[in-house]
Amino acid sequence: MNASFSQKLKKGAEIGAACAAAVGLQLFLIAPGRATKRQKAPFYGRSFAHRGLHSEDKSVPENSLEAFRLAAAAGYGAELDVQLTKDGQVVVFHDDTLDRVCGVHARVDEKTWNELRLLRLCGTEQRIPLLTEALAVIRGKGPLIVELKNGKRNRELCEKTYAILSEYEGQVCIESFNPMIVRWFRFHARDLVRGQLATTVKDYGDSTSKLTAFLLSRCLLNFLSRPQFIAYRVGYRPLPVHLSEALGAMRFGWTVRNERHERRRDAVIFEFYRPPLKIK
Repeated sequence: MNASFSQKLKKGAEIGAACAAAVGLQLFLIAPGRATKRQKAPFYGRSFAHRGLHSEDKSVPENSLEAFRLAAAAGYGAELDVQLTKDGQVVVFHDDTLDRVCGVHARVDEKTWNELRLLRLCGTEQRIPLLTEALAVIRGKGPLIVELKNGKRNRELCEKTYAILSEYEGQVCIESFNPMIVRWFRFHARDLVRGQLATTVKDYGDSTSKLTAFLLSRCLLNFLSRPQFIAYRVGYRPLPVHLSEALGAMRFGWTVRNERHERRRDAVIFEFYRPPLKIK
């Protein structure tokens, strides 16, 4: 073996080791958490009404008690969003601000519960519900996905939401776009199945830095929270997301609006059409 061939062999070995290390690092970053068959069973193959079974014409508003009643009556699961009021109540509402749904220019967390309960949703008689009120309407008739919204008091939101869910007798899991919220449940609520919400880089817009959006879009922060499912926006999913799913993460899709997007999903979060109660 001449010196030149020996040097090439050594260089090849170094490149191979570097590639293996890079692959190993990516697998470490994206690896999901483990969920037992018993934990997966209530959610696997199910259809979840996005913000309840609300209507496109807004006659049944999103995240309203009527939307949750209709979802439960139809046998669907439901998905809802929670955040804190100024005085620390856990309410069901999606947007940070009240403009779009209530026609009021203010943030939800700037208002007390007594102030918020006077408002109406989308011009109907429906009002913003407490999480406890939504749970009382659903009453365990279908599985539930609770999305925790990112805010200034995330730890308080996690603690209060979990305290409420601990008293609920139905099947429930949690999800969030913020991996640190999902991480809190990894270490403080191991009994609950947890999921990472994600979408493509452009969809994060100005809500975060481009680097953070890149990492989130590819689930490269899974090592923080080890989510047991990934809820990804329907459409293109980057390779690391597919790899995480191949490693065992359940594949949830949002927001599904036709049968075509039900394919190759383990659960769907849908709106404005009626999928089967179970897609699998």
